[in-house]
Amino acid sequence: MPAESSRALVDSFGGEYARYRATAEGALAQVRDDAFFATLDPTANSIAVLVKHVGGNLRSRFTDFLDSDGEKSWRDRDNEFVADGQERKRLMDEIWQPGWAAVEQTVATLCDADLVRSVTIRGKPLSVAEALCRSVAHTATHVGQIVLLAKHAAGPAWQTLSIARGESATYNRNPTRERRP
Repeated sequence: MPAESSRALVDSFGGEYARYRATAEGALAQVRDDAFFATLDPTANSIAVLVKHVGGNLRSRFTDFLDSDGEKSWRDRDNEFVADGQERKRLMDEIWQPGWAAVEQTVATLCDADLVRSVTIRGKPLSVAEALCRSVAHTATHVGQIVLLAKHAAGPAWQTLSIARGESATYNRNPTRERRP
């Protein structure tokens, strides 16, 4: 495989992770601390809980990605869904950022030939490509939840993270959001 194309698919995965991270962080930047911890009802997840879960999931899946099960013994998944009074900055610095760093570091080391290698998640073998697809979809689901909750909390002050209503024709003349962040 030519060197310039040996990372084409892996770079596509990396680009999607970067896009979802940028979207989530654009939403998080618009959220006050009180809204960060708020829930819509007693059984709903807060943005803080989603941050814990996404960060914990990514760190578990992408630490030692090719050589150990993606569900690490040190991960406490159930605790990710508990609002335990941690400060926002601490959640971002100690859970969110390390999760994304694990993804970025791992994807930077992969090549397209790795996509057919096998990894395990909870003992189930998957190709690297399958594991990446699952992870991108899982991450996108929770980023969508973060955006929805952030938009709800911001109300009329919300700054759109996508194409604004009524602006499709203008956007289509210069589709900047189709490029990687």
